[in-house]
Amino acid sequence: MDLNMTGKIALVTGGSKGIGREVARRLANEGCDVVITARNAKDLDETAALLSNETGRRVVGQAGDMSDSADVERCVKAAVDEFGRIDVLVTCAGSSPGGLLEELTDDEWMQSLNLKFMGYVRTVRAVVPRMVEQGGGSVVMVVGNDGLKPSFWEMTAGAANAADLNFASSVADQYGPKGVRLNTVNPGPVDTERWDGLEKAFARDMGVDQAEARRRAEVSIPFGRITQPEEVASLVAFLASDVAASVHGAHVPIDGAQRKALMER
Repeated sequence: MDLNMTGKIALVTGGSKGIGREVARRLANEGCDVVITARNAKDLDETAALLSNETGRRVVGQAGDMSDSADVERCVKAAVDEFGRIDVLVTCAGSSPGGLLEELTDDEWMQSLNLKFMGYVRTVRAVVPRMVEQGGGSVVMVVGNDGLKPSFWEMTAGAANAADLNFASSVADQYGPKGVRLNTVNPGPVDTERWDGLEKAFARDMGVDQAEARRRAEVSIPFGRITQPEEVASLVAFLASDVAASVHGAHVPIDGAQRKALMER
């Protein structure tokens, strides 16, 4: 399917690794020029060079921390200065610590909310008014199924993700009439470096080894397998494109119909 994205400008936060990197790759393969942000400048530069060489599109790294409003504004301004506009925004930056209620600290709760929720708020707030000025745009927030399917081991992520979903619905209501579409994509387990770390932490807290942690994740998914980041990237690219012009304010799971409660037994 031709998504008709050639020449569009995309900004992808958290674009140096994992889902964000695959989203940037897919958008570049669809013909977009892409600005990727992340905190680690070395990883960012390596990813930007790799994707530029692979796709033949301009992929530019812009180091920044989405937990810092000034950094967010600077990265967005740099993207606009470089390309003149932002047609597509994809927010992927952010992770949340796993753990049990009695062990989670205030700092861990705030870490989750400051990056996975407020990081998204800061980025959308910086980009959407520019999209309105230019006549429209598309936002896809990669949130996570914790906001839709509670898990007692992933409470900090669930709280931040649920807040993201409510925020996204509100922004969609406000800015849809002004030409800006906004949707969320909500993965379950995705086979990335981040998921490997979560498996290790889950195994530690549940008193099992990592192989058992992975088995429980697979058993919780009717398909019996963990989603690949390329699959998430394909969904994001579709929702970001004009092919999905009537999809707005939607919260789309991509988790193989996971039953989270099965992981915790």
